Amino acid sequence: MKAFDLHRMAFDKVPPDFLWEVALRSLYTFILVFLFLKITGRRGVRQMSLFEVLIILTLGSAAGDVAFYDDVPMVPVFVVFVSLALLYRLVMWLMSKSEKLEDLLEGKPVVIVEEGQLAWEKVRGANMTEFEFFMELRLNSVEQLGQVRLAIMETNGQISIYYYHDDDVKPGLCILPESFVARFKTIPETGEYACIRCSHVEAMQAGEHQLCPRCANPEWSKVSRAKRIT
Repeated sequence: MKAFDLHRMAFDKVPPDFLWEVALRSLYTFILVFLFLKITGRRGVRQMSLFEVLIILTLGSAAGDVAFYDDVPMVPVFVVFVSLALLYRLVMWLMSKSEKLEDLLEGKPVVIVEEGQLAWEKVRGANMTEFEFFMELRLNSVEQLGQVRLAIMETNGQISIYYYHDDDVKPGLCILPESFVARFKTIPETGEYACIRCSHVEAMQAGEHQLCPRCANPEWSKVSRAKRIT
């Protein structure tokens, strides 16, 4: 075998005419995936649960094989799509009858902020870091956690946020990127500080250096009292 053989790299053993068949196969699989998404009533990945994403990945594997390989027949792939569509309908019906099955396949909403502080114990069990949650909150124009009465990570990955009224906003952890927030292990002046990891707020004296009583993190930042701009 010759290295860097451009014809082999481009076509391998298939004739150039097969490219027209690839285009037809791609159109075929595109239509099948489109019809499946119409059947499930979904508009985008952000609206999909873990189970639905799994179904789409399985469909993608079948669609990719039939589009690329000349020895993969098209009818069996159609059967795969029909079988998965029926499986999807069956599982949706079973989940409507069984809350335990729904929790197993779809997961449960996770509370990530309660009364202006990160729900630390619940966040740790959600297989995401606090910084990932902070990014999601920033995308919803949250500057500091004291603005948020309740934030819930839904099963489809979206976050539902319930804000405090401006008059009720609490001092909290500023969740802007690190370059915007000074961090301290030794407290520079007396005041309220928030743990940069779990958002626990503590009144501290100048010169103190202590671990957070909630998560044992040594770094703190001054609390933010910023209100929401609406």
